[in-house]
Amino acid sequence: MNLAALVSETRNAETMELDNLSTLEVVTKFNQQDATVAEAVGKTLADVASAVDAAAQALREGGRLIYMGAGTSGRLGVLDASECPPTFGVPHGLIIGLIAGGPSALLKAVEGAEDDEQLGVSDLQALELTAQDMVVGIAASGRTPYVIGALRFARQLGCRTAAISCNPDSPIAHEAEIAISPVVGPEALTGSTRLKSGTAQKLVLNMISTGAMIKIGKVYQNLMVDMQATNIKLLDRARRMVCQATGCAVEDAEAALKQTRYEVKTAILMVLSGLSAEQAKALLVKHRGFLRAALQEAKI
Repeated sequence: MNLAALVSETRNAETMELDNLSTLEVVTKFNQQDATVAEAVGKTLADVASAVDAAAQALREGGRLIYMGAGTSGRLGVLDASECPPTFGVPHGLIIGLIAGGPSALLKAVEGAEDDEQLGVSDLQALELTAQDMVVGIAASGRTPYVIGALRFARQLGCRTAAISCNPDSPIAHEAEIAISPVVGPEALTGSTRLKSGTAQKLVLNMISTGAMIKIGKVYQNLMVDMQATNIKLLDRARRMVCQATGCAVEDAEAALKQTRYEVKTAILMVLSGLSAEQAKALLVKHRGFLRAALQEAKI
């Protein structure tokens, strides 16, 4: 592939004088360029929605959501995966981020790792990939061999697959069932895809993981009701969520939370239904964790 022909590698006519601008002018240019990213992502929303549904289905069927990328793309996948357990109460290992070169590549580039198709395959084999899993390949250029090899292997195994790139009609798009390609145009700093491309990828990953969590019952209204309350800030947030969802006093929220070991979802159901902690937990299990459905049965 001719890398110079990629949209993400071309020069931006709006930023040719970066080295000759004042500091305020430099950051203004960056801000103006960043303002175009959400619009580019907006044009891909139908594909993002397909990825959300596919991820949710994989998780419902006992599979995992696995992100794979190199460099900035890989780091963004690892970041998104690492934030899911505390935010949504899912077990570690359900959402996984893999980066070419392994964990050490998070802090220091591992030269050549991204150019190895077999390395992508080996990393998935090490996870004992199954057909129930979903693999999402992330590469701003859309041509990273590590990601191509991983997606090809995943499809051969029968996995659901998606590709996120910032160049149209990219190689990884052809390797995945779902192609998400927000074309953000040339970077403000030529070829530095940690900028607009990275921002676009982060926006898409936010939607995939959060959307999938909504679809499997981890959200009630717009509250993260399966959040793990592991520090002072989150304990306070747990109390506030119970109060916001029920209208109860802080003291009542605290009492319910103590009975549920700070399970926000169970506490909300207790307060609104009058059920005991054990009864509320059983009802939530019956409805696969969906609080709204549990409340409907309790006729709230």
